[in-house]
Amino acid sequence: MFYLTFPDIGAIQQTLSAKLSWSHFQLIMRVSDKNAQQYYLKEAAEQNWAVRTLERNVNTLYYQRLLSSQLQQPVEEEMNENTKAFQLDTHEFIKNPTVLEFLNIPTLYAYTEQHLEQTLIDNLQQFLLELGKGFAFVARQKHIRTETQDFFIDLVFYNYVLKCFVIVELKTDKINHQDIGQLDMYVRMFDDLERKQGDNPTIGILLCTDTDRTIARYSVLHENKQLFASKYLPYLPSEEELAAEIEREKQIIRLKLKDNEL
Repeated sequence: MFYLTFPDIGAIQQTLSAKLSWSHFQLIMRVSDKNAQQYYLKEAAEQNWAVRTLERNVNTLYYQRLLSSQLQQPVEEEMNENTKAFQLDTHEFIKNPTVLEFLNIPTLYAYTEQHLEQTLIDNLQQFLLELGKGFAFVARQKHIRTETQDFFIDLVFYNYVLKCFVIVELKTDKINHQDIGQLDMYVRMFDDLERKQGDNPTIGILLCTDTDRTIARYSVLHENKQLFASKYLPYLPSEEELAAEIEREKQIIRLKLKDNEL
């Protein structure tokens, strides 16, 4: 099975065998998608993923969630069964949905945005791994002062691959247009007041319990390539549930493609 999965044994020995254990290869051999196999091999080696981290990423369809990001190119490539190597793009860093089962958030009662923020900070290492490649924590409740008002951004990260700040606003309910307006304003303010020379434009992510097709279609989300809305799941879903969620996001992307054609 190993030979059939990895016929180029010489390349495996030279580049990956020193960084990955047999347990890593056993997990990756269970993945049927060849592009996904290559992605997991590369990322597990470069990011020093532990076996447990690799297993979680495989089980939560990490690669497929990258493909279902809110830009057109990766989804078009998947739909066309493109066999080219997976290439990272700015928008492919934003996964949707985001799986936060490691927070152990109770589902029996409501929780506040403050509680969600604190729980993410308490589990910062796992959250950084779920966010993806190149994220470093900068601040929580980042204070931004203008001539007339004070504002506080929930979470700020820096991505050293994209070379830009990433601000995350947390919502414990479904997205609405006020949330999008707030995120858009924060991104503009951060670019104006905090972004340094050499940094790329700031990215804003609204982490919410559910997205909305109408808002995605008719709000600034539709035009601004620096803003994203990502649904988070507070529990580890089944593969079928994740696949259904990803397919739902693809339908939204296909609508965007159709609108662009018109």
